[in-house]
Amino acid sequence: QVQLVESGGGLVQPGGSLGLSCAGSGISLVFYGMGWYRQAPGKQRELVAAITSGGSTNYADSVKGRFTISRDYVKNTVSLQMNSLNPEDTAVYYCHAGRGGYDYWGQGTQVTVSS
Repeated sequence: QVQLVESGGGLVQPGGSLGLSCAGSGISLVFYGMGWYRQAPGKQRELVAAITSGGSTNYADSVKGRFTISRDYVKNTVSLQMNSLNPEDTAVYYCHAGRGGYDYWGQGTQVTVSS
């Protein structure tokens, strides 16, 4: 059974940092393009950052220079380091793996930026 399990969400003050991790179970993430999406209340889910199997990255304009996506082929994980967080970053963050029509999602982890 394929599972993507996110961890690392929580409450952080504006200007703070938070790291998210996505671990693959029953799936070798090395073969997949990976992405972090987020969905805020009342809004559509949006792509935040993506990384190809070869390590190329892409970011939403709203997070460029603040967020960094990376992957660890040995640990079978994908991470998202988030710096200079602001209240607009508050959302449920989802990990996604995609390849050749196969799509897998994690259950989501809540990130709340508030003083």
